[in-house]
Amino acid sequence: MTALRAPKLPPVFGTDHAEGSSLGKLHHDAEDCRRCDLYRDATQVVFGEGPKDAAVVLVGEQPGDHEDLAGRPFVGPAGRLLDECLHEAEIDRSLCYVTNAVKHFKFELRGKRRLHTRPNAGEIKACAFWLGGELDLIRPSLIVALGATALYSLMGRSVGLTKRRGEVLETVTGTPLLVTIHPSYLLRIRSRGDAAEARRHFISDLEQVKSYLPRQEQ
Repeated sequence: MTALRAPKLPPVFGTDHAEGSSLGKLHHDAEDCRRCDLYRDATQVVFGEGPKDAAVVLVGEQPGDHEDLAGRPFVGPAGRLLDECLHEAEIDRSLCYVTNAVKHFKFELRGKRRLHTRPNAGEIKACAFWLGGELDLIRPSLIVALGATALYSLMGRSVGLTKRRGEVLETVTGTPLLVTIHPSYLLRIRSRGDAAEARRHFISDLEQVKSYLPRQEQ
């Protein structure tokens, strides 16, 4: 598949990446992260998980309430929906490395409920230190940006989600990058018909991932 070239601007995380001999070492180091203030209210850091040599890395926004408590990415409603859509696209999630642009849960309290709040530019830039380290170690054949926050972290403001959705771009390092929505978007659609159509569109985006997985695993 031929990648479409995005503007050659450095990704937000630039060259300041976490360094470590393994993903486990990065995870251990991230547990003491104080690069922004989100650690103060979050239960724990939620690092990525998956094969250390994964051909595909899926990048979401940030952990939600379920992920914050479990310490694992994409285990809540959006994660379950992602699993379903990956399955329908004939992609085995266990072959992919799944992570987030921001590793701590940002929220506001509404009574006893903790409601997701979108991370700001400073928090995204601070946490991209860890995302850059993950990508440096894994060196995937494809990165999937799930939503605007992930896309901003990886490509900066030069690339818009709406205009480039469904396209495979090229990062400044030459790695193909698929642009699509975050699965939580599907959960917010009220119309059943609109939700079904949006889900089909998302699955169609994800089907492009198959050509980057090892042939024998497809």
